[in-house]
Amino acid sequence: MHKVQQILLINLLCILVLVSFKSSAQNIEEYRLGSGDTIKITVFGQKDLSIETLLNDSGKVDYPFLGQLQASGQTLTEFQHQIYLGLKGDYLINPNVSVGIIEYRPFFIDGEVKKPGGYPFQPGLTVSKAAALAGGYTERASLTKVFIIRSNDPEQKSVNVKANVSVNPGDIITIKQSYF
Repeated sequence: MHKVQQILLINLLCILVLVSFKSSAQNIEEYRLGSGDTIKITVFGQKDLSIETLLNDSGKVDYPFLGQLQASGQTLTEFQHQIYLGLKGDYLINPNVSVGIIEYRPFFIDGEVKKPGGYPFQPGLTVSKAAALAGGYTERASLTKVFIIRSNDPEQKSVNVKANVSVNPGDIITIKQSYF
């Protein structure tokens, strides 16, 4: 390989890595909180305003001085800004607020896997990785009849997907049976 070709190949690989990194960073920024997520709210220099909490079924958080705050459906940035605005002025001059996810809500997998149930979500999870967490596919599992219900789909439609499709927190995966 000529040096020019090597340099072009290295540049191409760098671009692919950067695009992949940017894509996963966007997914984190776009992630919407929901019940079952455990979050940490930190206000720099204010221990009494820094808490770790599990979002309840209504997706709300009991927060000091501000009462119940709706977190479900918001991005981390949106929720962080809501707390900032609530604390600014009456309680603090310029609060330094940070919100992070300690633990994502679980995803669920049923059907033809060895251990169906709910499992902790992990970033980068695909259907095939989810099946591996559930003990693997049974001998009757159909790899073409894999369905997913997205937690953010208001219609809760079951969609046929491939094994390399990404799984989100709260999603429900069903592996159907193969007849042959």
